[in-house]
Amino acid sequence: MSGGIYLIQEDDRLVEMAERPYDSETLLQELLEKYPNLLAVQSSNRSQLRRWLLVTRTAGVSTEEISSEQWSFSRLFLDRQAIPTLVEVRRNDTPQERQELIGQMLDYAANAAVYWPVESILAHFEGNCRAQNRDPEQAFEDFLGENADEEQFWQRVKTNLQAGKVRLVFVSSYISPELQRVVEFLNKQIDPAEVLAVEIKQYVSSEDGMKTLASKVIGQTAEAQQKKSSTTRERRQWDEHSFLSEYRARYGEDEAAFVQQLYRWCRDRLPLIQIYWGTGETYGGFAAKVDLANRGTELFFMGIDGTLQIASDRYANLPPFEREEEWHELRNKFSSIGLALPMNPLEKRLPNFQLSTLSGEAAMENVLETFGWVVDKIKAAN
Repeated sequence: MSGGIYLIQEDDRLVEMAERPYDSETLLQELLEKYPNLLAVQSSNRSQLRRWLLVTRTAGVSTEEISSEQWSFSRLFLDRQAIPTLVEVRRNDTPQERQELIGQMLDYAANAAVYWPVESILAHFEGNCRAQNRDPEQAFEDFLGENADEEQFWQRVKTNLQAGKVRLVFVSSYISPELQRVVEFLNKQIDPAEVLAVEIKQYVSSEDGMKTLASKVIGQTAEAQQKKSSTTRERRQWDEHSFLSEYRARYGEDEAAFVQQLYRWCRDRLPLIQIYWGTGETYGGFAAKVDLANRGTELFFMGIDGTLQIASDRYANLPPFEREEEWHELRNKFSSIGLALPMNPLEKRLPNFQLSTLSGEAAMENVLETFGWVVDKIKAAN
């Protein structure tokens, strides 16, 4: 064991805290559940730690071939970016446990994305809240804030799962050099998934039994983070084929048919409507712009995350919608398809909806008719 740490009391007394193993693996699991910040994983803003939402304890994953749960792991958390974080806790790090652990976690990641629908994750979350006598809506509000869009958040969970954007975390009181090398190697090679280890040591005072916990994250090396960010920057340029193929793989034939219909609607109106393709995961998708007098105005952006989005400020300065009566008419039109423009045109918003919320061909036709009406109004005013 390593040397102790020391606490200075108010009376200037120095108290030695000696490292002590946990009495059981269950105790370490319970501490992690009660204090999830022990995971200590940094957010994209490196000055802040991630916040966590506990979904379930000892979650199981089943397959189509085997209806009963074939795999299970200690805890499942979600962070504010809706990234599923699968946590496996082990009190010790022996060679045999290490090999089993690595194999199990990779199994979890590969199969959870395929066989664990977001509806099941939501059901686990609600069941866990009921077991703790907590209101699921209140628990969610405490996690994301009062004005958070719960439906959109769970849709992002689904998108991340389908894209393989998950986080695998090994937690133990001791992370061996062998496991550290494996974790750092996997984290550099696997993208967009993230593989980390967290060492949580316990220190106890021999005088009064006071306990201190110390966390250390392994795997978030500068090299791994640079490689992942470089991969993101160099990710392919999307085009019609890659976008529609990826969309079909993520969301199925029915929703992909809606996207294809939307894309064809734009393409059939060339050159009046121009299509611009984005790059990477964040900007994966296409923007439809009205090209008038060498000035392009974006109608909407259709993302690989399944979201159709508009920018209110781009419409607010565009004839004829800069006039009050025309703005209110535009608001009513967009409201009919689920896009909520602000009352005040000066207020910037990014209204959006998930394509999965459209129910049938008539709903899609309403979307296309609405944007057709918008294009006609812009043409008449320019």
